[in-house]
Amino acid sequence: MKIVSLVGLGALLAAVSMSSAFAQTARPYDQSGPLTRAQVRADLADWRAAGYDPLDWIDYPDNAQRAGRIVAMRRAQQMGGSTTQ
Repeated sequence: MKIVSLVGLGALLAAVSMSSAFAQTARPYDQSGPLTRAQVRADLADWRAAGYDPLDWIDYPDNAQRAGRIVAMRRAQQMGGSTTQ
């Protein structure tokens, strides 16, 4: 029984370490590096200006998705691109 539990623990540790390795390397949104504190604050300000309220947990998925679309449209307009809905 002790061998089975050790094998199970080893498998669990291997799975966790592999998933954390993939999570650290998978960054589909921006390959330039980590964000600074000022960039994160500016991003939050953009989301809040778009109507997102982090304390509104009742409407959480809907208000976050709506604000995300608005922020994406505004950023696309700033970059000179266009988006479709």
